[in-house]
Amino acid sequence: MNIHLPPPRPWLASYQPGVPEDIDPSTCPTLVDLLETAFQQHADRDFALFMDEPIGFAEVDRQSRDLGAFLQGLGLAPGARVALMMPNIPPYLVAIAAVLRAGCTVVNVNPLYTPRELQHQLEDSGAEVIVLLENFAHTLEQVLERTPVRHVVLVAMGDMLRPVKRLLVNLVVRHVRKLVPPFRLPRTYGRTVTRYGEALRQGRHQHLAHRPARPDDIAFLQYTGGTTGVAKGAMLQHRHVVANILQTEAWFRPTLLRLGPRQLTAVCALPLYHIFALTVSYFMSARLGSRMILIPNPRDLPALIQAIGRHRIHLFPAVNTLYNALANHPDFARLDFSELVVSNGGGMAVQKATADRWLAITGCPIAEGYGLSETSPVVTANRLDVPAYTGSIGLPLPGTDVSIRDDDGRELPPGQPGEICIRGPQVMAGYWNRPEETAEAMTADGYFRSGDIGTMDEQGQFRIVDRKKDMILVSGFNVYPTEIEQVVNQHPGVLECAVVGIPDEHTGEAVKLFVVRKDPSLDEPTLRRHCQEQLTGYKRPRHIEFRTELPKSTVGKILRRELRPS
Repeated sequence: MNIHLPPPRPWLASYQPGVPEDIDPSTCPTLVDLLETAFQQHADRDFALFMDEPIGFAEVDRQSRDLGAFLQGLGLAPGARVALMMPNIPPYLVAIAAVLRAGCTVVNVNPLYTPRELQHQLEDSGAEVIVLLENFAHTLEQVLERTPVRHVVLVAMGDMLRPVKRLLVNLVVRHVRKLVPPFRLPRTYGRTVTRYGEALRQGRHQHLAHRPARPDDIAFLQYTGGTTGVAKGAMLQHRHVVANILQTEAWFRPTLLRLGPRQLTAVCALPLYHIFALTVSYFMSARLGSRMILIPNPRDLPALIQAIGRHRIHLFPAVNTLYNALANHPDFARLDFSELVVSNGGGMAVQKATADRWLAITGCPIAEGYGLSETSPVVTANRLDVPAYTGSIGLPLPGTDVSIRDDDGRELPPGQPGEICIRGPQVMAGYWNRPEETAEAMTADGYFRSGDIGTMDEQGQFRIVDRKKDMILVSGFNVYPTEIEQVVNQHPGVLECAVVGIPDEHTGEAVKLFVVRKDPSLDEPTLRRHCQEQLTGYKRPRHIEFRTELPKSTVGKILRRELRPS
């Protein structure tokens, strides 16, 4: 049988005028080159606003040099892993640059992780240092002795703010998490705790040794889940992230040129520990010399609206959940959107109702894209000059190849659904210390198997049809059923359980837990308390249903597909 295959990169003919077919990563070999160039070129500009207070490129340059020197002074070898556990606050901007300039690897950590989740990530990555906001230190305190961490840098929310603002900043903290008792260092030999301000003071009197980064050095261990339920670190080298920044910049540039030479303002409401915000907000702002409005808690909609309402914004990356919440808030429509030209949606599917309402309010269409932690993250995106909602994930970015393949790895013709496979300069080097999972994720010809099922039309436009894996997507965050099931099964009152995703109008999908009791007295509140202790918020089951039995195959495997709504 003859299978009609599309010509190579059929999507190129559909590119927006001015977008190149490819990018040249050699123009910016590493993220250190990118950052240090930005610090020099934009030294007179603001890098970010936090509580309406500016933090300049020059200040981030100086403080990251000091913190980088401090880290080197701890005796960290090149490539040593440094964990960062903070919401969107100014010290996070400094710490990312400091770790990279010190020649080390960043391990981004969700600050709302439970002790179990944190311990796994620190153990697996081998992180020797952690920089974290003191309000989350009680989580670290419970597991520190069982991790390889030897040095703790504690950040106070008032760091980098003038004293008058420090009196107000705890109001923000309470929205992120309730205030907790001060951190107390476990009595374990060899561990030290240093306040962030003291680390900067010490580093100011130390020399930052020049450790030239190489394109193949690992810049980030970006943790993502797996079908086994064990979070694993995607090894993102400098060249991978740089390539994705250049690809995204090339996609944006024709639209941004309409604004002229002014400094752009971008909203950074997505958490910087998430790969979407890391690349599209942090590094793109550095590359473009734009100014970020840092939002530590996007769920506090009145505070978010107030923060961005004082400025004319130009770029707004977000997930559908946030777009929908803002578009339905009465105060949001009163803002000035006359200069908003980029609203890029990712992390989860953008819903038509949300896209239509956002366009009606702002006049700026949401350009949906698609990506993964393993691809730094952006793979495809819709054109920014197309106002109509397409329902697709768009076209592959410059230099990216996307192939729809069957289970045997054969490329399929347009219109036929298959697994989305990706090859490009932004694709990871593999999973940290997991060669077998790396081999399973890659094809013989160098494509990454996404686990998502999609189609491509004759013009090279891609659509998501389904997920091959059992992953659940909650507000743009990956949730893996096996991890939740492992936690629930640890409860002595549970005989067996299964987890699936169900549609949710607010979060895209929600976690539903099915349980067969071992203890007849086991009730829903008890299970919820158990999950709350072990799982961060977005992983916790939204719905719990008790059953007398679960559907199984002839070999006894629980059939999740029969539990999903038809």
